[in-house]
Amino acid sequence: MKVFQSVTEAGRALAGQALALGNFDGVHVGHQALFAEARRHAPPAAFTFHPHPGKVLQPDLAPKLITLLPRRLELLAHYGVEAVVVQAFSRDYARTRPGDYEAALFDTLGVAHVVVGSDFTYGAARAGTVETLREAASRRNARVHVVPPVTVDGVVASSSRVREYILEGRVSAACRLLGRPFDLDGTVVAGAGRGRTLGFPTANVDTQNELRPAPGVYAIRVRFLGEPSGAWYGGAANIGIKPTFGGSEVTIEAHLLDFAGDLYGRELRVQFLERLRPEQRFGSVAELTGQIKRDVEAARTVIARAGD
Repeated sequence: MKVFQSVTEAGRALAGQALALGNFDGVHVGHQALFAEARRHAPPAAFTFHPHPGKVLQPDLAPKLITLLPRRLELLAHYGVEAVVVQAFSRDYARTRPGDYEAALFDTLGVAHVVVGSDFTYGAARAGTVETLREAASRRNARVHVVPPVTVDGVVASSSRVREYILEGRVSAACRLLGRPFDLDGTVVAGAGRGRTLGFPTANVDTQNELRPAPGVYAIRVRFLGEPSGAWYGGAANIGIKPTFGGSEVTIEAHLLDFAGDLYGRELRVQFLERLRPEQRFGSVAELTGQIKRDVEAARTVIARAGD
């Protein structure tokens, strides 16, 4: 997939292509529907912003991102996007007039098709609408295609709803809207080492991901980034402060099932399949160990059900 850092850099490289417009945080099934529609008309491309407009215009209210830019680009490529323009977003850019935005799409980039969601707006004060975009396209012999909201079990797929589910720990519900399990990337760093003494060694995952599931125990799958085989390893993860030991710092600790080896310094991707239980404080180490054994067996069941 070709990545351009601005409309100017892309120039006419996207001429005649079908361009999907959006922030695409999470790259959920609604976004995937835009790419599928684009693919029906011409080679599919995407236009997105970095940073997220909310981070610039309302930083105190900006949402935690489901996917950081590198993962977002990886997912765009996975879902068939052949080129993407990552336009830098700033307060100055936010003042772009709708007409200038239209000229960038149809005159500078020269795209033949534009694909948007039904609630799409653009330009300063969101003055541009689907109708004004259609009019601008028509004047240039281009076309605008509007994709209606995508629903899953009666729920409209949106980044805000996915974010809500993840923050609540409802990762299986988020999975249905994403079309895949929620994941985050991180590096294994040294921890307290308590898991090993309990008979369940864990990898302490340090992540830059803004969004992480609510505290609790989860069935997970883990893949080591850069590993040629791309194999997934089942496991169970605890997110929280470890109240049984009087902890105060939130950590992500993953126990890999039937795995032996040194993990320190390894980069990995963690998929969250299902929340097994909330985090809780136990009266003794023995009580905690017994619960961990039950968690591991529950995780095995979930992972077997998830299959490939």
